[in-house]
Amino acid sequence: MFKPTPNPPHNTEIEHRKLQAAAERAMDHYFPTSASSSLFTVTPSQSTEALLANASETFASLNALTSNLAFELEGSQRGVVLAIQQMSELGQLLVDQALEQVAPSCAA
Repeated sequence: MFKPTPNPPHNTEIEHRKLQAAAERAMDHYFPTSASSSLFTVTPSQSTEALLANASETFASLNALTSNLAFELEGSQRGVVLAIQQMSELGQLLVDQALEQVAPSCAA
């Protein structure tokens, strides 16, 4: 078959841009980005009391985990875990005091 016009010149820059644009479209389609890049969020309408109660429970869980882990370790690793456990305990004390100020318990 006779072709009246020759093949266009091979332009790698145009091909690279087209390939890059196609890759970006595919990434946007399969992995859409949301407005927030945070995996977990806290509902803004939560009361201060609920937030402090959940923070206290989180610190209590961290305290239990680090205490259990400290008994499994030795040497400097144990010292690091115990330091983390102590900071967790201090954080829990602060949150518990703030919770008591926001919503005093009936026992007091």
